Amino acid sequence: MLTLNIVSPEKTIYSGTAEKVVVPGTMGQFEILDNHAPLISSLDEGEIRYTTVDGEYSCVIARGFVEVKKNNVDICVEV
Repeated sequence: MLTLNIVSPEKTIYSGTAEKVVVPGTMGQFEILDNHAPLISSLDEGEIRYTTVDGEYSCVIARGFVEVKKNNVDICVEV
């Protein structure tokens, strides 16, 4: 299980656990699962999709950054 935090300058969009996260990376969309290799990537305009035990959710972003480290996924975005 991943710990996911999606924040914008205005508010926290989501903070909790997730089974998977799909983000619009600058070089193309990619998926983050348990035990993903550490990375930092910029994000382009698009949709972040994440799956929790309660279902699948999404949010549209203008741009941002993602950091993945030890099953923690921190995403800072402009919406």
